[in-house]
Amino acid sequence: MSLANSIKPISYFKANAAEVLEKLAITGEPLIITQNGEAKAVVVDIVSYEKTQETLALLQILALGRKQVAEGKTVPFREAVERVRANWRMRQAKR
Repeated sequence: MSLANSIKPISYFKANAAEVLEKLAITGEPLIITQNGEAKAVVVDIVSYEKTQETLALLQILALGRKQVAEGKTVPFREAVERVRANWRMRQAKR
């Protein structure tokens, strides 16, 4: 992906918004919007945005897991499996 073709002034974005959105949907490449020569915003298609949000959520979960391991907030695997099974049995009994 070449960023040189993905940088446009805000005036271009305003004048060609529909075309820009169509291109975003097809290519999935972000568009960097400048104002007074400075990068001010990045426009991405919804699919790319959702993927980014999912990735960030997974990274946050991983970071939390690493923190919990570092703090010693863990249980042995067999104990964890038994807790899940006991929980599952309890839910099945309520049905």
